Amino acid sequence: MLPTATRPTICAHPIFSLLHLCNSMRDFKLLHAQIITSGLSQDSLSAQQLITFCALSPSGDLGHASRLFESIDQPSLHIYNTIIRAYSKSKTPRLSLSTFAIMLQRGVAPDHYTYPFLIKACSHLQWVHQGEVLHSQVIKYGLEFDAFVSNSLVHMYASCQAIWPARKVFDEMPQRTLVSFNTMLDGYAKCGKIQEAKALFAVMTEHDIVTWSAMIDGLVHAGEYREALSVFDRMQASNVRANDVTIVSALGACAHLGALATGTAMHTYIGDHGFKLNVVLGTALVDMYAKCGAPNEALRVFRVVPNADLLTWNAVINGMAMNGMSEKALGLFGEMERAGVRPDEITYLGLLCACTHGGFVEDGWRFFNALSERGMSAKVEHCACMVDLLGRAGKVMEAYEFISSMPFEPTSSMLGALLSACKMHGYVGLGERVGKRLIELEPNHDGRYIGLSNVYAAASRWDEARKAREMMEMRGVKKVPGFSSVEVDGAIHRFIAHDRTHPCSKEVYLMLNDLGRQIKLQDCLETVLDTDEEG
Repeated sequence: MLPTATRPTICAHPIFSLLHLCNSMRDFKLLHAQIITSGLSQDSLSAQQLITFCALSPSGDLGHASRLFESIDQPSLHIYNTIIRAYSKSKTPRLSLSTFAIMLQRGVAPDHYTYPFLIKACSHLQWVHQGEVLHSQVIKYGLEFDAFVSNSLVHMYASCQAIWPARKVFDEMPQRTLVSFNTMLDGYAKCGKIQEAKALFAVMTEHDIVTWSAMIDGLVHAGEYREALSVFDRMQASNVRANDVTIVSALGACAHLGALATGTAMHTYIGDHGFKLNVVLGTALVDMYAKCGAPNEALRVFRVVPNADLLTWNAVINGMAMNGMSEKALGLFGEMERAGVRPDEITYLGLLCACTHGGFVEDGWRFFNALSERGMSAKVEHCACMVDLLGRAGKVMEAYEFISSMPFEPTSSMLGALLSACKMHGYVGLGERVGKRLIELEPNHDGRYIGLSNVYAAASRWDEARKAREMMEMRGVKKVPGFSSVEVDGAIHRFIAHDRTHPCSKEVYLMLNDLGRQIKLQDCLETVLDTDEEG
């Protein structure tokens, strides 16, 4: 007989080497049947391999793994860890915690592999209290200095918006790896603590793609779009290759800034660096082009996005709507329905926006009523669109009746749309009531006083118009100057109205003035051509 150290175990049988060749559960079950008939299924190590395949492999079946697990009288710690890990990654992560409870009841002690999966489950479930209980057990078992466990705790606390406990765990780690720094940085970014994220980023001596992605995404979510693009440029200068996540975040920054040239350069970057145009990248590109005022380019990208999902359809429909291409938006909705993609509230918001720009009142009502017909409830945004649609179409009293029939109080945006309609169509009495109501709701909003003043001015009631302006001055409400952004040679410049101090003001002024002359020249040419055709 061979010594124990060299004696082959049952799980070393050649039949187990075939597990990695199984491409489906059907293949697995055929092999499993062979293992059972060969008398090899009773060994603990063989059960471990079978459960690992079912629980963790891409072609496995967690339900089947659970049944195998339940058939074992005394599962080993490794088997418990495997099934806990599988549950933590599943749609039912709470089962990992219930399995852990059974494991403790049976007297099986956890190790440093057990807790990270349990803590991950708490992150998914946003169960910070249960995470704290696990944290206390980690200390009890002396595992608090294990890097894998500590990183999991930092991520759990940050995911649950408990950023200071996360930082405490981070500070107490005896050795912090790049993963530790990235976890803490991502936690700050996700919790909106962008200044703390910047400070941590600055002291890090090493940055990988995860570091750069977390920083860029955090800046975008904090609304610091220019800095996000600046960090993206620094990443490229560091010869770090972007990934899908980084590019999607950077495209989001371009979309918010209207930086078409930068966004187009990123589109070129995608092609030049061999990125596969998947649905996530495609949707980000569609959204960027639409928000940068290039709807035709957005539509061109949309047509080549593989397996367009609801988010992609929403991006293109909303993109056409915001650029005034109302009929195109409605046509795309027809395509979407024929493709079998079920719309959601965002889809209908885009459709109502398209109807507002196109003046399609009947279609607007049809889409608004479709919300309840499809089991969805109209949100404040949908109602605001309906008020705007009816008001622009001259149906001011119908818009007022719509507001009065709503089950909730009208928002200032709805009343603002109604006020604009009153001014546009001469409903002075209603406009006066709405304007005064808006001032009550937002006494520090300069636009509310100006809106009421404009209603009076449109009706030539100059004394009331002047008094509305004087009320604004008397209450110390300052008029916020308008601003706009323009991209020149790849740089984004923000200009405040009447501000001549910007270093690029003269250059941009000359560019826009030249563009204006070109537009006027085009108008003249069209007029001449029209006249020539008539003559």
